[in-house]
Formats: sequence, C-alpha cells, structure tokens
Amino acid sequence: MEASVNALIIINRKSRSGAEVDITEGVELLESAGFVLIQAESNSAEETAKLINRHHKNIDLVIIGGGDGSINSAAATVYKHGLSLAILPLGTANDLARSLGLPMDVLEVFKIIAANKRRKVDLGYFDGHYFFNAANIGLGVQVTHELTPEIKKRWGVFSYLRAAFAAFEDNQKFKATIRVDGTSYCVRSIQLAIGNGRFYGGGNVIDEKATIDDGVLKLYSLPPQSIWELLRAAPWLRAGKHRQLNGTFTAVGRRIEIITVPSQEIYADGEPVSKTPAVFEIIPQALNVIYVEPAGPES
Repeated sequence: MEASVNALIIINRKSRSGAEVDITEGVELLESAGFVLIQAESNSAEETAKLINRHHKNIDLVIIGGGDGSINSAAATVYKHGLSLAILPLGTANDLARSLGLPMDVLEVFKIIAANKRRKVDLGYFDGHYFFNAANIGLGVQVTHELTPEIKKRWGVFSYLRAAFAAFEDNQKFKATIRVDGTSYCVRSIQLAIGNGRFYGGGNVIDEKATIDDGVLKLYSLPPQSIWELLRAAPWLRAGKHRQLNGTFTAVGRRIEIITVPSQEIYADGEPVSKTPAVFEIIPQALNVIYVEPAGPES
C-alpha cells in the first residue's frame, strides 16, 4: 500500500456477536497493511456519533463492528464528514454486508478491508434519517417489535421467521396513498417496504433487480391476506419476486411520498424513526464503502 490509511474502528459490544468477538488478529492484519488505527467501543448510537465527531479530522475511514442498526446509526455522521465506511458483520441479519457481497467470517472481512477497495453506494433518506437497507410500515414493524434481544440471541437468523408468525396475529391492515415521482396510487396493505439496498429483514430481497448503487428506491405493498396465503407467497417474497404475486403493488422511483390511514409507525433498518405521512428520497453515490464486488441481481 503506497500510503497509510487512518481509520477509526468501533465495536458495538451489544450486537449479537459483539460481546465475544476477538479482533486482535484482524487489527494486526490491518496494521501490517499500513493502516493506522484508533480503537474504540460503543454501547449506543450517541456514543458512536461522538466518537466519529471527535476523530473525524484525523481519519478517512470508519470501521463499524455491529449489526445493521449499529451501522445505520453511524450513517448520518459518516456522511456529514465525507468519510468512507467499512463494516464488520456482528449482528443478527447483517443485511448491509449481504448487499455489499461481504462474507460473514470476520477475519475474511478484515482481509477485504486491508485490500482497501472502495465503491460509492446510495443512501435512503426521510424525516432527517438516513438508511442503507429498507424502511418498513405495517407487518415489518410488528416483526421488529417481536424481535427482542433474547429472541435474537436464541434463534439467530431464524428469529425473523419466529417473529413473523407472532407479528401476523397483531398486524392491522391500512389504506395507503403512494406518490412515486409525481404519480399517485391507492392501495390497501398489511406491509409496505421501501428499499435502498438489496437485502433487508434477515436476507429477504427487496426487489430481484435491486442493487445498493442503482440510484432508485424500490417499493412493494402486500394486500390483506391470510397467514396461509402469506406462507405460500413466502418463497417469492424472500427472493424479491413480488411482481409475480397477484395483488402485490410494486414501484421504483427517486422520490416516494406515503400517506396512510390510520397513521403507521416507520422503522428503518430495524430502528424506530417516525410515523406516516413521510417522503422518501434517494441520495445517489452518497458514501464510499469497502466492498468485495457489486452484489448484482441473481441469475
């Protein structure tokens, strides 16, 4: 490496694998590759933001070790300071890592970071909040309510399936007016998702053609249906093949306005943000990230 890379590495010890992960070998690998590291730990989004704000003038790369929520909480601060981002997948879903084509083995990710290949990715934005993966309204929010830390620890990725069954019992249908780049649509829905990346919710695909650098938001809305209809549709939903399901509304755009009756909670990358109405926008090529290779549509 011709020049050193000054990087801040922050580990969220509250993430699923954060408490027990040993990064000693990975740190040594980066240092041998010419990285100059500042190491820190964080237990909250506020701590993470303070650390980045404190060190931003002396670094050009932030390495976040945690789950999608931990990484998402750092997005605004990293973006504000024009820094690059690398991630260590230590959470339950690790959907951003999937969208970037990263392996789940932490040491392998350290090797990728050491190679220092970067690409620009998009950010989703609404109500002053940035997100990498997806924002959910309806069933997806209920699933997140069911995903307690205890369930995540015990069930891992399968916790999303367990939570989905529990969430369906409490889920309520709603009416939504959706305006996509100036064109309006009205739907009845139990679940509405707006995606920036490719993956969300533990490996679900937001749209089979989606990538995290395609410059558009992807939306789908599921009509009211029984749990058995939803189970039959699950393989298509998992693969992002929403267009093949009768009654499912899909759209792609750069600006999406959503009004619901009644008002609904909005979660982004697993974190509560606001309620409808809301306007979602895409910020193309917003951040430089460390990557393997672009995660394109499956063949």
